[in-house]
Amino acid sequence: MPIVAPSFLSANFLNLQADCDMVNRSEADWFHLDVMDGRFVPNITFGPMIVAFIRKATTKVCDVHLMIEEPEKYAEQFKNAGADILTVHIEACNHLHRNVQQIKSLGMKAGVALNPHTPVAELSDIIQDIDLVCLMSVNPGFGGQKFIPQTIERIKQLRRMIDEKGLNVHIEIDGGVTLDNAASIVAAGADVLVAGNTVFKSANPEETIKLLKAI
Repeated sequence: MPIVAPSFLSANFLNLQADCDMVNRSEADWFHLDVMDGRFVPNITFGPMIVAFIRKATTKVCDVHLMIEEPEKYAEQFKNAGADILTVHIEACNHLHRNVQQIKSLGMKAGVALNPHTPVAELSDIIQDIDLVCLMSVNPGFGGQKFIPQTIERIKQLRRMIDEKGLNVHIEIDGGVTLDNAASIVAAGADVLVAGNTVFKSANPEETIKLLKAI
Protein backbone atom coordinates (compact mmCIF):
# COMPACT_ATOMS: atom_id res chain seq x y z
CA MET A 1 0.00 0.00 0.00
CA PRO A 2 1.30 3.47 -0.80
CA ILE A 3 1.68 6.17 1.81
CA VAL A 4 -1.03 8.76 1.22
CA ALA A 5 -0.15 12.37 2.07
CA PRO A 6 -2.99 14.86 1.51
CA SER A 7 -1.60 18.25 0.51
CA PHE A 8 -2.93 21.05 2.66
CA LEU A 9 -2.27 23.50 -0.14
CA SER A 10 -5.83 22.58 -1.19
CA ALA A 11 -7.37 22.66 2.30
CA ASN A 12 -9.96 25.17 3.51
CA PHE A 13 -7.95 27.67 5.54
CA LEU A 14 -11.12 29.24 6.90
CA ASN A 15 -11.82 25.91 8.62
CA LEU A 16 -8.45 24.24 8.91
CA GLN A 17 -9.40 22.36 12.07
CA ALA A 18 -12.14 20.49 10.20
CA ASP A 19 -9.75 19.40 7.47
CA CYS A 20 -7.17 18.32 10.05
CA ASP A 21 -9.85 16.28 11.83
CA MET A 22 -10.91 14.68 8.54
CA VAL A 23 -7.35 13.63 7.68
CA ASN A 24 -6.87 12.34 11.24
CA ARG A 25 -9.97 10.15 10.90
CA SER A 26 -8.98 8.93 7.46
CA GLU A 27 -6.53 6.26 6.36
CA ALA A 28 -4.03 8.94 5.31
CA ASP A 29 -0.52 8.47 6.67
CA TRP A 30 1.07 11.91 6.43
CA PHE A 31 0.12 15.59 6.34
CA HIS A 32 1.90 17.20 3.36
CA LEU A 33 2.59 20.88 4.01
CA ASP A 34 3.79 23.05 1.12
CA VAL A 35 5.81 26.13 2.07
CA MET A 36 6.34 28.67 -0.73
CA ASP A 37 8.22 31.97 -0.51
CA GLY A 38 7.30 33.86 -3.69
CA ARG A 39 10.96 33.73 -4.76
CA PHE A 40 11.76 30.12 -5.60
CA VAL A 41 8.20 29.69 -6.86
CA PRO A 42 5.68 32.36 -7.97
CA ASN A 43 3.38 31.90 -4.99
CA ILE A 44 3.36 32.46 -1.22
CA THR A 45 1.66 30.02 1.15
CA PHE A 46 2.54 29.81 4.85
CA GLY A 47 5.44 29.41 7.24
CA PRO A 48 6.40 27.82 10.56
CA MET A 49 3.47 29.32 12.50
CA ILE A 50 0.85 27.43 10.46
CA VAL A 51 2.93 24.24 10.60
CA ALA A 52 2.99 24.60 14.40
CA PHE A 53 -0.81 24.95 14.55
CA ILE A 54 -1.27 21.88 12.33
CA ARG A 55 1.24 19.95 14.44
CA LYS A 56 -0.97 20.55 17.49
CA ALA A 57 -3.93 19.10 15.58
CA THR A 58 -2.40 15.75 14.62
CA THR A 59 -0.14 12.92 15.71
CA LYS A 60 0.44 11.86 12.11
CA VAL A 61 3.69 12.57 10.27
CA CYS A 62 4.12 16.20 9.21
CA ASP A 63 5.87 16.13 5.83
CA VAL A 64 7.05 19.69 5.18
CA HIS A 65 8.06 20.58 1.61
CA LEU A 66 10.12 23.76 1.37
CA MET A 67 9.79 25.47 -2.01
CA ILE A 68 11.97 28.33 -0.82
CA GLU A 69 15.35 29.95 -1.36
CA GLU A 70 17.99 29.59 1.37
CA PRO A 71 16.17 26.81 3.26
CA GLU A 72 19.06 26.50 5.70
CA LYS A 73 17.98 29.76 7.32
CA TYR A 74 14.64 28.27 8.33
CA ALA A 75 15.32 24.58 9.00
CA GLU A 76 15.50 25.00 12.78
CA GLN A 77 12.25 26.99 12.82
CA PHE A 78 10.43 24.19 11.00
CA LYS A 79 11.92 21.62 13.37
CA ASN A 80 10.63 23.66 16.30
CA ALA A 81 7.25 23.94 14.59
CA GLY A 82 6.98 20.15 14.49
CA ALA A 83 8.18 18.96 11.08
CA ASP A 84 9.02 15.25 10.97
CA ILE A 85 10.32 15.30 7.39
CA LEU A 86 11.89 18.37 5.82
CA THR A 87 12.32 18.41 2.04
CA VAL A 88 14.45 20.97 0.21
CA HIS A 89 14.78 21.55 -3.52
CA ILE A 90 18.02 20.55 -5.20
CA GLU A 91 17.65 23.64 -7.40
CA ALA A 92 17.59 25.93 -4.33
CA CYS A 93 20.63 24.46 -2.56
CA ASN A 94 24.17 25.48 -3.51
CA HIS A 95 25.53 23.10 -0.87
CA LEU A 96 22.99 20.29 -0.84
CA HIS A 97 25.02 17.89 1.27
CA ARG A 98 25.35 20.56 3.95
CA ASN A 99 21.59 21.15 3.85
CA VAL A 100 20.92 17.43 4.30
CA GLN A 101 23.38 17.22 7.18
CA GLN A 102 21.70 20.18 8.86
CA ILE A 103 18.24 18.63 8.58
CA LYS A 104 19.41 15.33 10.03
CA SER A 105 21.37 17.02 12.83
CA LEU A 106 18.12 18.68 13.90
CA GLY A 107 16.46 15.26 14.23
CA MET A 108 14.28 15.31 11.12
CA LYS A 109 14.24 13.00 8.12
CA ALA A 110 15.71 14.64 5.04
CA GLY A 111 14.06 14.86 1.64
CA VAL A 112 15.26 16.28 -1.65
CA ALA A 113 12.81 17.53 -4.29
CA LEU A 114 13.42 17.75 -8.04
CA ASN A 115 11.60 19.98 -10.49
CA PRO A 116 10.33 18.32 -13.69
CA HIS A 117 13.33 19.48 -15.77
CA THR A 118 16.03 18.34 -13.31
CA PRO A 119 17.66 15.01 -14.28
CA VAL A 120 17.20 12.21 -11.75
CA ALA A 121 20.92 11.41 -12.19
CA GLU A 122 21.78 14.55 -10.21
CA LEU A 123 20.85 12.60 -7.08
CA SER A 124 23.48 9.90 -7.60
CA ASP A 125 25.96 11.35 -5.10
CA ILE A 126 23.42 12.26 -2.39
CA ILE A 127 20.81 9.49 -2.61
CA GLN A 128 22.49 7.37 0.09
CA ASP A 129 22.26 10.26 2.59
CA ILE A 130 18.55 11.03 2.30
CA ASP A 131 15.27 9.45 3.33
CA LEU A 132 12.96 10.68 0.58
CA VAL A 133 12.97 11.99 -2.97
CA CYS A 134 10.06 14.21 -3.97
CA LEU A 135 9.62 14.16 -7.74
CA MET A 136 7.57 17.14 -8.84
CA SER A 137 5.08 15.93 -11.43
CA VAL A 138 3.96 19.51 -12.15
CA ASN A 139 5.87 22.77 -12.19
CA PRO A 140 5.92 23.86 -8.53
CA GLY A 141 4.00 26.82 -7.24
CA PHE A 142 0.30 26.11 -7.66
CA GLY A 143 -2.16 23.31 -6.96
CA GLY A 144 -4.60 21.89 -9.46
CA GLN A 145 -2.15 21.34 -12.34
CA LYS A 146 -2.15 18.34 -14.67
CA PHE A 147 0.30 15.49 -14.16
CA ILE A 148 3.32 15.57 -16.49
CA PRO A 149 3.37 12.12 -18.21
CA GLN A 150 7.19 11.93 -18.45
CA THR A 151 7.21 11.61 -14.66
CA ILE A 152 6.47 7.90 -15.01
CA GLU A 153 9.81 7.28 -16.72
CA ARG A 154 11.54 9.45 -14.11
CA ILE A 155 10.06 7.31 -11.34
CA LYS A 156 11.38 4.18 -13.02
CA GLN A 157 14.87 5.69 -13.34
CA LEU A 158 14.87 6.69 -9.70
CA ARG A 159 13.58 3.29 -8.57
CA ARG A 160 16.41 1.59 -10.45
CA MET A 161 18.97 3.89 -8.82
CA ILE A 162 17.62 3.18 -5.33
CA ASP A 163 17.34 -0.58 -5.86
CA GLU A 164 20.79 -0.92 -7.42
CA LYS A 165 22.30 0.75 -4.35
CA GLY A 166 20.16 -1.34 -1.98
CA LEU A 167 18.72 1.73 -0.27
CA ASN A 168 15.49 2.38 1.60
CA VAL A 169 14.46 5.76 0.20
CA HIS A 170 10.87 6.84 -0.34
CA ILE A 171 9.80 8.08 -3.78
CA GLU A 172 7.15 10.74 -3.32
CA ILE A 173 5.13 12.12 -6.23
CA ASP A 174 3.77 15.63 -5.87
CA GLY A 175 1.41 17.21 -8.38
CA GLY A 176 -1.58 16.09 -10.39
CA VAL A 177 -2.05 12.76 -8.60
CA THR A 178 -5.56 11.42 -9.24
CA LEU A 179 -7.52 8.20 -8.82
CA ASP A 180 -7.00 7.66 -12.56
CA ASN A 181 -3.19 7.81 -12.60
CA ALA A 182 -2.25 6.70 -9.07
CA ALA A 183 -2.00 3.01 -10.01
CA SER A 184 0.48 3.68 -12.82
CA ILE A 185 2.51 5.93 -10.50
CA VAL A 186 2.77 3.19 -7.87
CA ALA A 187 3.46 0.52 -10.51
CA ALA A 188 6.42 2.59 -11.75
CA GLY A 189 7.97 2.47 -8.27
CA ALA A 190 6.65 5.36 -6.20
CA ASP A 191 5.44 4.72 -2.66
CA VAL A 192 4.22 8.13 -1.44
CA LEU A 193 1.27 9.87 -3.11
CA VAL A 194 0.74 13.57 -2.44
CA ALA A 195 -2.83 14.50 -3.33
CA GLY A 196 -4.33 17.96 -2.92
CA ASN A 197 -7.35 18.75 -5.06
CA THR A 198 -8.04 15.05 -5.55
CA VAL A 199 -8.69 14.74 -1.81
CA PHE A 200 -9.95 18.11 -0.62
CA LYS A 201 -12.15 18.92 -3.61
CA SER A 202 -13.79 15.50 -3.75
CA ALA A 203 -17.36 14.90 -2.59
CA ASN A 204 -16.12 12.41 -0.01
CA PRO A 205 -12.48 13.10 0.94
CA GLU A 206 -12.20 10.20 3.38
CA GLU A 207 -13.42 7.73 0.77
CA THR A 208 -11.02 9.19 -1.80
CA ILE A 209 -8.12 8.69 0.62
CA LYS A 210 -9.29 5.11 1.20
CA LEU A 211 -9.30 4.46 -2.54
CA LEU A 212 -5.79 5.91 -2.94
CA LYS A 213 -4.57 3.83 -0.02
CA ALA A 214 -5.97 0.65 -1.60
CA ILE A 215 -4.04 1.07 -4.86
